[in-house]
Amino acid sequence: MLKKIMSYMPGKGRKKQQPTYQRQVIPRDQHTVSRSLISEPAKKVLSRLNNAGFEAYLVGGGVRDILLNGRPKDFDVATNATPEEVRDLFRNSRMIGRRFRIVHVLFGREIIEVTTFRGNATEAEDSSDDQRRASEHGLLLRDNVYGSMEEDALRRDFTVNALYYSLEDFSVIDFTGGVDDLNNRRLTLIGDPETRYREDPVRMLRAVRFAAKLDFSIAPDTEAPIQTLAPLLTHVPSARLFEEVLKLFSAGYGAKTYGLLTQYGLLAPLFPATAAAIANGEPDDLIRRALENTDNRIHQGKSVTPYFLYAALLWPALQAEWQRRQDNGEPAQPALHQAIGKVIGQQVQATAIPRRFSGPMKEIWELQMRLPRRNGKRALVTLEHPRFRAAYDFLLVREAAGETNEGLGEWWTDFQKKDEKGRERMLSELAPSGPKNRRRKRKKPATPKD
Repeated sequence: MLKKIMSYMPGKGRKKQQPTYQRQVIPRDQHTVSRSLISEPAKKVLSRLNNAGFEAYLVGGGVRDILLNGRPKDFDVATNATPEEVRDLFRNSRMIGRRFRIVHVLFGREIIEVTTFRGNATEAEDSSDDQRRASEHGLLLRDNVYGSMEEDALRRDFTVNALYYSLEDFSVIDFTGGVDDLNNRRLTLIGDPETRYREDPVRMLRAVRFAAKLDFSIAPDTEAPIQTLAPLLTHVPSARLFEEVLKLFSAGYGAKTYGLLTQYGLLAPLFPATAAAIANGEPDDLIRRALENTDNRIHQGKSVTPYFLYAALLWPALQAEWQRRQDNGEPAQPALHQAIGKVIGQQVQATAIPRRFSGPMKEIWELQMRLPRRNGKRALVTLEHPRFRAAYDFLLVREAAGETNEGLGEWWTDFQKKDEKGRERMLSELAPSGPKNRRRKRKKPATPKD
């Protein structure tokens, strides 16, 4: 266990007492990081940087996951070489980023992310150049101040992500007590939590994502400001939040992540209309069921689509708006189209939704009205729709969530398995008007009779 040393660090207004940490070097025989678990491209990057006279270490999730007996898929490298020096060493590289410049070294489909050691916040605030700028809310807009390895460790987010592995002597280097937190399965933010969340509000989402993925608790000081500071996420660009949402729900722990987002008040900044609808009594059973199914698919090695996730996450908002319009006298189908437009229009203000995803999402919703209408050639036409399979899966989730229980999902399951004669027989057995598509008992029906 590392010995924590308390010291005063300068800041605006009164000084806050912050912990700093002593460097701890854990030798090869006292940790479980093995070179055999590190990808060849990552080892090539480390070796070339070391041979060129630079410090270079494996850092972050790769070290963390190996110490947790996992097999990481991604590897990051930290070095004292500048981005320009890294790029000069690797022809197969590209420099990206504005807020903080990094270098991607490309090996086929594998990308090794190389970052230069970052300087500490105190020195950066005194810097006269334009390498570090923050918004009026404390959000870092640019952070290209370079520093030492220790300063880099203190600028990282969580202690368990601030562990460094050296390929030269095979040691693990820990500045912040990350090994202790790994042993205690605890997520602790480095530095003053309020300041760090203001610098980058996405760290609140990362806290939830890592807690769900690693099955860690969140340290009391780390979780304390989250609910109060959650609205700061509204200052983060919507395109970045779209990517963060995909990370939250595409890692195989979406159901648990959703529970933590609601617990800490983080759902509202990401999905304001959905959070409002749920607060007003709209159930979120479909969201939870959809995320459970998505988690199962991911653990089975199957793919998931962003538009299906968004269709589920926005469903309570759509249901509330659709019902409101019908209660005001609008026919069901026009009301649905208007509700779709409004809900998506509101959502893109919070998280961007690329058109390649918003279009299919609309079709999934619209097909929920078409699936009950099977007479004549309607069922065959619907079956050929390019988004039929996703809409069918969505129907099954709705049934599992208790929204409808008229056996429609079972009918479509059987219909897909039949040959031409079997399908004709099933269609002939339908009542002339077909079954109704009731959402659930309400004052007014959500869909018209066929």
